[in-house]
Amino acid sequence: MTIGCDIAIIGGGIAGYTAAIRAAQAGKKVVIVEKDKLGGTCLHKGCIPSKALLRSAEVFATLRKADTYGVLVDGAVTLDFAKVQQRKESTVENLYKGLQYLMRKHDITVLQGSGTVIGPSIFSPKSGSVAVEFPDGDMDTVVPAHLIIATGSRPRVLKGLEPTAGQIMSSDEALEMDRLPKSILIIGGGVIGVEWASMLIDFGIEVTLAESASRLLPGEDPEASAELTKQLRRRGVRILTSIQLKLDTYAYNNGQASITADTADGPVILSAERLLVSVGRQGNTENIGLENTDVRIEQGAIKVNAYFQTNESHIYAVGDVNGGLQLAHAAAHEALVAVDHILGSKEQAPDHSRIPRAIYSKPEIASIGLTEDEASKKGHAVKVGKVPFQAIGKAHVIGEAEGFAKVIADAKTMDVLGVHIVGPHATDLLSEASLAMLLNATPWEVSQVIHPHPTLSEVLGEAMLALEGKSLAF
Repeated sequence: MTIGCDIAIIGGGIAGYTAAIRAAQAGKKVVIVEKDKLGGTCLHKGCIPSKALLRSAEVFATLRKADTYGVLVDGAVTLDFAKVQQRKESTVENLYKGLQYLMRKHDITVLQGSGTVIGPSIFSPKSGSVAVEFPDGDMDTVVPAHLIIATGSRPRVLKGLEPTAGQIMSSDEALEMDRLPKSILIIGGGVIGVEWASMLIDFGIEVTLAESASRLLPGEDPEASAELTKQLRRRGVRILTSIQLKLDTYAYNNGQASITADTADGPVILSAERLLVSVGRQGNTENIGLENTDVRIEQGAIKVNAYFQTNESHIYAVGDVNGGLQLAHAAAHEALVAVDHILGSKEQAPDHSRIPRAIYSKPEIASIGLTEDEASKKGHAVKVGKVPFQAIGKAHVIGEAEGFAKVIADAKTMDVLGVHIVGPHATDLLSEASLAMLLNATPWEVSQVIHPHPTLSEVLGEAMLALEGKSLAF
């Protein structure tokens, strides 16, 4: 069967379904081709399930120190990991049903099958039609006026440390554990690695976190990285930085995985019951028929312009597959830019520095814009305002008074260049800073916002005031 439409989308993750909804709202006929489940990595293998596990870990850790809040727990606090996993699956399933409802509401056709882009053919004089193979072997062909590729990404694999049942996991396999190991070695101190380290130490597991760079989260502000490292170590995580793994030394004996690493102090043997490899993600550009088009791939990612067009102007690529920021909200925004461009808009994608970043470890880290080092390297005369959560009453009320808010501004123009928050609910607090940067608000303007008291939001207003030495709390 041949299906004609205005826009076809390969991939039903957050980029794909966001594009579909925006296009359908504009009256376009839309077809999504998704080989697995609608919702993609974020809903089924990333954002949502991992945050559900993090929440269970947080509750467990809080109950174990409930006496500090004057709450006495009668008997031992124990963990039922099977119920933890059940809650995670229930959360995902509820959101999945909601997403399916949105597809019906907007009259979006969803084809569950593998999509392959085909070149010029009897169906169309130009490339961009999609051959869809269904699980039962049947085939359809979707012929769109425009094609959006939103095939997402998968965990990057280290040669010699490929996922192996009962031994080595990527984040995909880790989400499906039926029991918690007694110890784990996490390779990679980026966002995924530190979130898993934070979660698993709260679950009571012995955690070693190994990173080849000189510090955790090398892309974030050094002070944020230092604060996270301090707090993770205080909670019991063993952290090793500036190490080089000898991949050919991996072994698994008597229920223990081990590998040798070179450190500044000489070689060490790292061992644990399970190994979690979290060294980033790579775009899914293979096996989708790009060789049948003139779409360019550079360094494993689809090359796009500021509107997310490939060099075939009717074909777009959004989300992780184009090699940009691998963040769900970034992918969703790219999808909106692409669809709006198809509809006639000339609004380009924002600079990466305007996209907020969120890390859901404990402490949370949220940031937008430049780090202090990046601002200096770009030639800015940097001015910094920094206020600790120790100065904020609500932080003491909830029992989490560590961390800080840091604002980086240009000393001459007083433009806000970056905001970095480390501490309780940092990811929820960042949106005010994101709005300020969107509106080009000055620190003085943000400081004039009346923040309710006592709230954690006061920390950002105080950090803005601190730029002029006028903080009222610190």
